[in-house]
Amino acid sequence: MAEIRALLIGIVVFCCWAAMADEYAIYKDPEKPINHRIKDLLNRMTLEEKIGQMVQIDQSRASAEVMKNYYIGSILSGPGHVPAEKASPEMWVDMVNDFQKGSLSSRLGIPMIYGIDALHGHNNVYNATLFPHNIGLGATRDPELVKKVGAATALEVRATGIPYTFAPCIAVCRDPRWGRCYESYSEDPKVVQAMTEMIPGLQGDLPANYRKGVPYVAGKQNVAACAKHFVGDGGTTKGIDENNTVISRHELLSIHMPAYYTSIIKGVSTIMVSYSSWNSIKMHANRDLVTGFLKDKMRFRGFVISDWEGLDRITSPPHKNYSHSVEEGVNAGIDMIMVPLEYKEFINDLTFLVKNNSIPMSRIDDAVKRILRVKFMMGLFENPLADYSMTKYLGSQEHRELAREAVRKSLVLLKNGESANKPLIPLPKKESKILVAGSHADNIGYQCGGWTMGWQGKSGNITQGTTILEAIRNTVDPKTVVTYRKNPDAEYLKSNKFSYAIVVVGEPPYAEWLGDNLNLTLPDPAPTVITNVCASVKCVVVLITGRPVVIQPYVDQIDALVAAWLPGTEGQGVADVLFGDYGFSGKLPRTWFKTVDQLPMNVGDKNYDPLYPFGYGIATQPTKAK
Repeated sequence: MAEIRALLIGIVVFCCWAAMADEYAIYKDPEKPINHRIKDLLNRMTLEEKIGQMVQIDQSRASAEVMKNYYIGSILSGPGHVPAEKASPEMWVDMVNDFQKGSLSSRLGIPMIYGIDALHGHNNVYNATLFPHNIGLGATRDPELVKKVGAATALEVRATGIPYTFAPCIAVCRDPRWGRCYESYSEDPKVVQAMTEMIPGLQGDLPANYRKGVPYVAGKQNVAACAKHFVGDGGTTKGIDENNTVISRHELLSIHMPAYYTSIIKGVSTIMVSYSSWNSIKMHANRDLVTGFLKDKMRFRGFVISDWEGLDRITSPPHKNYSHSVEEGVNAGIDMIMVPLEYKEFINDLTFLVKNNSIPMSRIDDAVKRILRVKFMMGLFENPLADYSMTKYLGSQEHRELAREAVRKSLVLLKNGESANKPLIPLPKKESKILVAGSHADNIGYQCGGWTMGWQGKSGNITQGTTILEAIRNTVDPKTVVTYRKNPDAEYLKSNKFSYAIVVVGEPPYAEWLGDNLNLTLPDPAPTVITNVCASVKCVVVLITGRPVVIQPYVDQIDALVAAWLPGTEGQGVADVLFGDYGFSGKLPRTWFKTVDQLPMNVGDKNYDPLYPFGYGIATQPTKAK
């Protein structure tokens, strides 16, 4: 009897020990090296769980049940896909946490990573601070400022419970006819390289002696970044979006690749592949560049992500022979697949391809290791859920002041009076009556451009901010009458004695291929407004555009000309320099052409005959000390 009792005790002890041993898992231990945690977790995962980690679905398709049942590795908020209209940061946090709880309730409890396009600030979220688009930041020539913009953006993204942004775009736009040119810092690869300081801004500074190529996120006040779109997206023929970049390997490596070297050295966590082709080979299927060059030669250790339905677009028409596209894309080296909508089809096809040895298990394991590396490194396993403690950062006054500074430094003064001896700017604040004209003077949506409160952007005062008209009224003397007319006719102009006029015109918002434009003329009635106003009164023309546009026919009529790009919510920065509280310092990040027949034309070209050359910009001094 004693022997049986001893045996039973032994069995109980063994079972308790086994249960405790099973409860302890290396991958759950933050004290263990990340590589050990990855190996332990990978060994526990089924094929179904591994493939789930490779899937990123849209918020509109996600639920706690989907996250748990399909082991989904990531969610994104597509443009305009929000918890509710004008959702508070707390509503965002609650939504992200609800999805995350689904992931944590799965067998292994692997947290998902939530991503969003925060391209010029947290641009899908109401009341966020929106900074100048990248073309404007390129005009500042101030990498330290760009780093601060990245850090502020990270705080605002984290304020909504999100730890990952699909930024920065490090395209080198070589043709302004491209609809994404404003997402590019410059036509000059050196300027784009310098502006990769956005990455340590978003992710935090690397520790000393950190291993090159390994992704890094400093902590809960930082987010994982995504350098995009690999590679050559800014070099397509005639600037047609998602098209073919026809250049030599040397040109590809010397123009479009340098910013990727720099981004990897700075610890970028993820890299997104381009829809475009290089010499007719789709980048989403280019194993030579994605695996051979990016992963093997440049030693990138983060994960490579597709663009939205990027595998579908390997074929023309899209989604034709989808299983073959899945095989090509995954074998090319893409680790996480953005299949926002039809994720079940992707899971089924990829499972079939692995089981039939069309995609080796080693390729799946490589993808999952990279995804887990980013998740472990950024502390998602230890801190998977967000709270409300950071909601105070969204649209904070400190961030708005930073954005205002960025606006000031991004503005490029192209013309200032008849001569240097007779400048019009700085404008006098104290006059009897001044005119503000043009469609873009009192429109937050227009001054923010595309990727604002939706994919294509919108007209109107769609979020919190200061329009340029409001900024002018805030700045002039209280006794100065400021009159606003969108499109004043000649009779109105003659019957009013204005001291001077500020004309604010430009492009309507656009994004991606819907912004491709082969003529680059200002839309009506902008030319009429310029002509009418500038014929009647001294005028400053402020251009709100995502790129250089045809302006040569009007330059002689214009007294002063300012390229303001797409300045974002803080229009006060425009008034700051127009009225001399600060000086102009911006330099053209791109060549300003005379006619579209000259395009593409970039600095260093043989036949370089611009209206305003790359790097041009008239500097002015502030009228009072700051």
